[in-house]
Amino acid sequence: MNFLKHFNENGASVSFIGSGNLAWHLAPALDNTDFAVKEVYSAHQKNASALAERLYQAEVKTSLDFSASPSKIFIISVNDDAIQDIAQDIVLPTDSIIVHTSGSQPMSVLGYAGTENIGVFYPLQTFTKNRKVDFKEIPILVESQNDVTERVLMMMGKAISKKVYTISSEHRKSLHIAAVFASNFSNHMITIAQELLEDKGLDLELLKPLIVETINKSLAIGPEKAQTGPAKRGDLEILDKHIEYLKHDEKLAEMYRVISQHILDKYSD
Repeated sequence: MNFLKHFNENGASVSFIGSGNLAWHLAPALDNTDFAVKEVYSAHQKNASALAERLYQAEVKTSLDFSASPSKIFIISVNDDAIQDIAQDIVLPTDSIIVHTSGSQPMSVLGYAGTENIGVFYPLQTFTKNRKVDFKEIPILVESQNDVTERVLMMMGKAISKKVYTISSEHRKSLHIAAVFASNFSNHMITIAQELLEDKGLDLELLKPLIVETINKSLAIGPEKAQTGPAKRGDLEILDKHIEYLKHDEKLAEMYRVISQHILDKYSD
């Protein structure tokens, strides 16, 4: 593979397949480095055009035929269930690298792509289009099929982040599941809290200092030491009263019961 020679002489152009939340942030971050973004493809051309407008010189691609592409790195940033189909349909230039950005899909889903240089480039963060992120602080988790691909992906990661690591598909899956608990589930709990408050005409602003302190304390001293509340104390009377209060919503009451029981079991010794 002559990629490293090509990179040292010319830099490394990148093409994006996908224009969702992650691509919306990752493409501009790379575009300000030696990994300039040349092309954007999306099943929704309007979205591809919107992303291309955020970049210096990217063109919108209307097909997955990249055989004449100036790029050497192809980043698939789409829903998990679409990655394998794209890998099967995409036409790549010689000696190119193709990666996906999924936390849960194995590297092997790219096995049908027309190159042996496959890998994963997974930024471990939650992304929303209208909210800025600091890529320098975002862990980039890299996996690759061969040493040269790994070196290139590590260079690409270090171009935008101070925290770049190699990791296996199995460990990345574990991290992704942990991230769902830490981020997605936590956010859903705040959504439930907001709905409970709004039902009584109260504002989420009342809980914001508590939410901030809970997260800061958990990160500062560790989540086990930071745990408080009636379940941690084993206060069964309060737990019963809370479940009674939630009886109008059986699913919510059951969720409260299951989580409280899990906390009780963990701290019962």
